[in-house]
Amino acid sequence: MLKFFRKIRKELIAEKKVSNYILYAIGEIVLVVIGILIALAINNANENHVKREKEQIYLMGLKDEFQTSRVKLNELIAYNKRSYEEAKKIVSYMDTDSLPSEQELSNLFFNAFAFDIAFIPNNSLLNEMINSGSLKDIKNPQLRILLTNWIATIDDTSKQENLLTNERDKIINMFRSNENSIRTIYDLTGVSGDLGLKEKNEHLSNIPLLNSIEFENNILTFILTSQQTETVKYMPLMQSLDAILALLDKEIEQ
Repeated sequence: MLKFFRKIRKELIAEKKVSNYILYAIGEIVLVVIGILIALAINNANENHVKREKEQIYLMGLKDEFQTSRVKLNELIAYNKRSYEEAKKIVSYMDTDSLPSEQELSNLFFNAFAFDIAFIPNNSLLNEMINSGSLKDIKNPQLRILLTNWIATIDDTSKQENLLTNERDKIINMFRSNENSIRTIYDLTGVSGDLGLKEKNEHLSNIPLLNSIEFENNILTFILTSQQTETVKYMPLMQSLDAILALLDKEIEQ
């Protein structure tokens, strides 16, 4: 094609047809510009394709992470609920003349206070994207906002969980005195056997705790904090998680 135009240009110059040569020159410039624009369009299309493939990899990775986090959160909500429901059963015995057996009370104590409540989501990919600036590769602005807010929400939830841990510790600390016994709980719930400890023949009773105003105050505060953790933090967190997963599904190419 270029050889053809060069031939025409030589003929026009030889014939000294200036006006025709000017028109030819303009046409040649237009042709070059069109070629450049086509090349740029192809290059941009290739770059957009690469970006789209990169975004899809991120989206699928994030979906895996948030699906795992959802399972964790769902299990944690169930455990937290079980914890404060068992604590409420203990309080119910404090309001009646009917007392539980040492075995039953030990089971209630263990189920209510044995473990800390903490949500640890899978955020390795999301943190990497934020730290590297790759979050901008996610085209959907609503999804980017939700992902950014997710980290702040997790930090805020951790503060509430720390409050709950403090309330649990206040109760557990009451078993570190000479009047109450952690060993009784361990022996009667089978924990001593799991730890390789020999069970005692006689146990110090923890039932007198049911008459303690201090214990009642601590356990009521624990119940309130547990329920607030569920309603104010965990349930909104689950809603946010579901919204993120819904957008991820929408953006992932089928």
